[in-house]
Amino acid sequence: MSQFTIMIDTGCDLPETFIKENNLSIIPVPFNLDGKEHVGGRWQEISDKQFYDALRNGGKAGTTLINPEAFTEVFTEYAKKGEALLHISLSSGLSGTYQNALLALNDVKEAYPDCQIRSVDSLNAAPGIGLVTVLAIKKRNEGATLDETADYLEAQRNKCFSLFTVDDLMFLHRGGRVSKFSAIAGSIIGVKPVLNVCPDGTLKLKDKARGRKGSLEMLVNQMKRSLSPDTKRLGTVLIGHGDCEADAQTVANMIKADYDVEDIKIVLIGPVIGAHSGPGTIALFFEADMTRTEYEAKFYPAK
Repeated sequence: MSQFTIMIDTGCDLPETFIKENNLSIIPVPFNLDGKEHVGGRWQEISDKQFYDALRNGGKAGTTLINPEAFTEVFTEYAKKGEALLHISLSSGLSGTYQNALLALNDVKEAYPDCQIRSVDSLNAAPGIGLVTVLAIKKRNEGATLDETADYLEAQRNKCFSLFTVDDLMFLHRGGRVSKFSAIAGSIIGVKPVLNVCPDGTLKLKDKARGRKGSLEMLVNQMKRSLSPDTKRLGTVLIGHGDCEADAQTVANMIKADYDVEDIKIVLIGPVIGAHSGPGTIALFFEADMTRTEYEAKFYPAK
């Protein structure tokens, strides 16, 4: 088995047990709630349930970038020990985290030219980063080298889809992820927005559905149209939820009714992403048979 460590941040939303089982390293993304900063990112003094209840009661939440100094400290530790490291980052289209990682990596490589460290932009969000991480784990287990795995992820990430529906777009607007116009348009009574992470890693409002059930069905239908009609078996599928597990299970049942799924995980979207997406978010992550670029060109051509 190829020996290198895979490092992700607390915005990946993979279960803690999965992280431990696969020996993943974690770097925390600080988040704040009602003026109090939580620098550990997750699994600390506030539970995810308490976090979402606070948002429902009018609480204000946000996140802070992992600064270059934090990356430098971690990268230097691996460089000094001569250990290989693969860092998988939140999309550069949604955060400056990847840029900060590259700044730090450039400095570390000047001091340790022979260090074996790669940073990969997932071009995904929330459990979408987790999906890219699952692919990295599989490649590592197959014996792929650090560079082979990083190159594979950069080639495959455009087939890793991230689809979202949210209850309230104003959370995304406050975080600068969608425009005020989109947020207001998506808040029309009875209409639920459906958003996609685009090929460049940005999040865009793509469709609207009537009611909650309609938005969940649209997520699954979007998945279906990205797959070949001959596809009957899927690999790993992740379904993220913002403290609404029953809806996530509904989506899982819809998928399993039509596909044989190798591994389907329902995961809670934690505070790092939940601060921007809000309670009631449902997100679907999977590998498609076409790239996101091809999908956009076919179903959402530029006007």
